[in-house]
Amino acid sequence: MDIFGIFSIIGTIAFAVSGAIVAMEEEYDILGVFVLGLVTAFGGGVVRNLLIGMPVTSLWSQGYLFKIAMIAMTIAFLLPVVWIQRWRKSEAFFDAIGLSAFAIQGALYATQMKHPLSAVLVAAMLTGIGGGIIRDVLAGRKPLVLKDEIYAVWAMLGGLVIGLGWLKSTLELLFLFVVIISFRMLSVYYKWKLPRRSLHIDTSQEQQKRGRS
Repeated sequence: MDIFGIFSIIGTIAFAVSGAIVAMEEEYDILGVFVLGLVTAFGGGVVRNLLIGMPVTSLWSQGYLFKIAMIAMTIAFLLPVVWIQRWRKSEAFFDAIGLSAFAIQGALYATQMKHPLSAVLVAAMLTGIGGGIIRDVLAGRKPLVLKDEIYAVWAMLGGLVIGLGWLKSTLELLFLFVVIISFRMLSVYYKWKLPRRSLHIDTSQEQQKRGRS
């Protein structure tokens, strides 16, 4: 098994447990826990395969990852609540590992299929964040990856570097893997966010303006 196979295992565990925890927070039954965990771990890869022309059935060749995800979710379901709360303190770090590993994996798939740079960027982004988006939608939440600290941008930048052919060797990709994790954790620590604009009007200020006029 190569080093990125190991990273994929870590990312799968992190995303599967993340989905399971969200399901338990929403008080889903055990079936809901498994469904949400699997969607989080593999949903991004399925969407990526559809967009870049890879057979969706290639998902079933990852049987060992399915087994690992099922074991991880079962353990999470049986753990005491106190232990789960402790795990959540380091959740952002493991999530960053999964984001980095899957973003690089998606970009490599797209480049191997000779797709243009735009497809490489989309493949990297969707592989890294697609599962989390589907998880949040199924849980009735606003997707955190689109409104929380900078998240998807780091996956796209990883895809850009690979798509332009700047980093190709195993050591160079390992360096990129660490860089993406580092920037993701920096964005969490310093709460970096992309510019946003709200269309909600402050009714109190609006009433004051009317009163003055």
